[in-house]
Amino acid sequence: MFKGCNVALGRRILPGSRCVASTSSWASGRRLGSSASRFVATVRPRQSRPTAVSLLAPRHVIPFHASAKQLATSIESPSSAEIPKPYSPPSTGLLSHLPPSWVPYAELVRLDKPAGTYYLFFPCMFSTLLAAPMADPVTSPLTVIGTTALFFSGALIMRGAGCSINDLWDRNLDPQVARTRLRPIARGAITPFKALTFTGVQLLAGLGILLQFPWSCFWYATPSLLFVASYPLAKRITYYPQFVLGLTFSWGAMMGFPALGVDLLANSAALTAAGFLYASNVAWTVLYDMIYAHMDIRDDAKAGIKSIALKHDAETKQVLSGLAVVQVGLLGAAGWAAGAGPAFFIGGCGGCCLDAGLHDPQGQPEECEGLLVVYSNQEDKSKKVAQE
Repeated sequence: MFKGCNVALGRRILPGSRCVASTSSWASGRRLGSSASRFVATVRPRQSRPTAVSLLAPRHVIPFHASAKQLATSIESPSSAEIPKPYSPPSTGLLSHLPPSWVPYAELVRLDKPAGTYYLFFPCMFSTLLAAPMADPVTSPLTVIGTTALFFSGALIMRGAGCSINDLWDRNLDPQVARTRLRPIARGAITPFKALTFTGVQLLAGLGILLQFPWSCFWYATPSLLFVASYPLAKRITYYPQFVLGLTFSWGAMMGFPALGVDLLANSAALTAAGFLYASNVAWTVLYDMIYAHMDIRDDAKAGIKSIALKHDAETKQVLSGLAVVQVGLLGAAGWAAGAGPAFFIGGCGGCCLDAGLHDPQGQPEECEGLLVVYSNQEDKSKKVAQE
């Protein structure tokens, strides 16, 4: 009865749509009875040549007085994929001041994203501060500062080498993940051969830094290269690559002791303290990288990349809470083994608790709500991964 204009109840209906009218609506010149709460009327359009608009799906109800511009913007096709943004050279920050030919290599080592360098450096600094009073004689503040500066230089270089190795492993996976598709190797700005050569240069520079420490540090540091090289492989064979990353990034917890002349094999207290500190940093690494893993959870599932976020998506808050408790407990155990004073437990362990947001007014864990900003933003998306 609505002919080809497809008008019903004061609204324009796209072909194949349904409209719902309340008891107060007027339709076909008759008022609905009070006994009928609502009715559904299927509007059958006039058979005509399909237009571009009529082929769009899903069907949307558009206000009758809508303009052509509103009509165009209110109908979206689910089959039209989002057009990825092309790469654009950095216009701000440190990388914008580098020569254009240097920018891809700076991006490869994440020079503009220093968080990874800090994560690699902090265990070195923690172990240096913990080992200083255990040395005989006690290490001077200037020696601690110099040793810490060397560790920071090594962390900067080796973090870059680790990123290069990771991107070489993932050169076929990175283009499938939205966050990583514009990395230099993934977008073709650096060839794998050049990246491999650059990685060799970084490893040689790292070796030069390592040789500035006592010779015993060389033997303690060498095994960490196995973890650096194997981490990218771990995400292909296990749902816990974050644990392998923790073993890699936390290795500095062992290095501060031999750097200050403390022999771990001859000093049981130092070995125990280093072991607890290392385990604490492993738990910390798994904790923060599990949060980061939620940023890529959809793309990882499609690309076949495994992560703890995919394995324990439904128990994320519980797992993070447990990891935070383990981290603080092991850190406290490291201080106890080293004979640390109250300042360590108040500043170190207490600071970790505040940072993780473990305490609510009742003194109970709040399941690391302060750490779940990224997870909360991705929660709705990650729940759909299993269905896809």
